[in-house]
Amino acid sequence: MERIRKHHLFWPVLVLVALLVFNLLYDPDFFRIQVRDGKLYGNLIDILFFGSPLALVAIGMTLVIATRGIDLSVGSVVAISAAIACFTISKGADQNDPGLVATAILLALAASALLGLWNGFLVTRVGIQPIVATLILMVTGRGIAQLITSGQIITVISPNYKVIGAGTLLWLPVSVYIAALVFALAALLTRKTALGLFIESVGCNPTASRLAGIRSVTVRLFAYLFCGFCAGLAGIILSSNVSSADGNNAGLWYELDAILAVVIGGTSLNGGRFFLTGTLLGVLIIQTLTTTIYSTGVPPEVNLVVKALVVLAVCLIQSEGFRRTLARSLVSVRPSHQRVEGKVTTRG
Repeated sequence: MERIRKHHLFWPVLVLVALLVFNLLYDPDFFRIQVRDGKLYGNLIDILFFGSPLALVAIGMTLVIATRGIDLSVGSVVAISAAIACFTISKGADQNDPGLVATAILLALAASALLGLWNGFLVTRVGIQPIVATLILMVTGRGIAQLITSGQIITVISPNYKVIGAGTLLWLPVSVYIAALVFALAALLTRKTALGLFIESVGCNPTASRLAGIRSVTVRLFAYLFCGFCAGLAGIILSSNVSSADGNNAGLWYELDAILAVVIGGTSLNGGRFFLTGTLLGVLIIQTLTTTIYSTGVPPEVNLVVKALVVLAVCLIQSEGFRRTLARSLVSVRPSHQRVEGKVTTRG
C-alpha cells in the first residue's frame, strides 16, 4: 500500500476519482452515455472532446518543461494556426476542396512548428531566458493572428475541414483519436528510444549532458518545435469545431491550463523526469473540474477562483514537502506547556 501511495500517479488519480464521484452524487445521470445518430453523447464524452485540444498543448508543454524550459506562447500559436488554416480555406474557390483543406492544414502546422523552432532558437542560440523568449511570441503572436484575420472572425463553410474538430469516428469524436495518436507518438519517441533519456538528462543538468556528448541544443530545439506543432494541431481542431478563426480569443489562456496540467501530472518545473500519462490525468482533472463548475451552477464570475483554489489544493497535496510538514504538525503529542509541567512535577 505504501508503494502505491508513493507512486507519482496516485494523487492525480485520487483527485480525478474524487471529482467524478462528487459529480455522480450531485447528478446520478452524470455517467450516462447515449447513442444518437451514430454518436456518443454524455458528460464523459464531453470531457474527452473538450479536453483534446488542451491535451495536445499539454503534451508538447511536458517536453519543454522537462528540458527546464517553458512556453508561454502556445495560446498565441493556437490562434495563428487557426487563422492561417481558415484564411487559406476562405480564399479558395471551393472551400470544401480536399486539396485546399490539406494545403491549409499543412501550412498551419508548418507555421506552428517554425514558431516553436523560433522559440527554441531564442532560448538555445541567443541565450534568452525561456519565459522571456516565449513571452515575446505570446504578445506578438496574438497580434499576428489578428493581422491575418484583419481583426475579424473568419468563417468557413467546409464539411471536410469541419470533420477534424466536429466529426465522429466509431462513435467517438475525431479529435479524441488525434490527441491519442499524438500521445502515442510522443510516448513511443520518449520511452522506446533514447530521446526521452536525453530530454531528462538535459533538464537535470545541461552542462553535464553536453560534456557527456549529448547535443543539448538539438534536444531543446526539438522540444520547442514539437510543442509548437502540438499547439498548431490544437488550433486546427478548435477552429474546425466552430468553422471559424478568432485571432483575439482562440487559445486564450491555454498556456496556463497546459502548465497546470503538466504540474498536476507530477512533472517538475525544474526540469528532468517527466510523465506524459500524468499530464493526461492533469488535463482530465482540469476539464472535469470545468465541467463540474458549470454543471453545479457556479456563477461564471467566480468559476476561475474556484478552479484556482482546487488546482492549488491538488498541487499542495502532491507536494511531498507539504505533506511532511503537515504530518509533523499533526503528530505533536502534547502542547509544549504540558511537557514543561510534567518535568516540573517529576523534579518535585
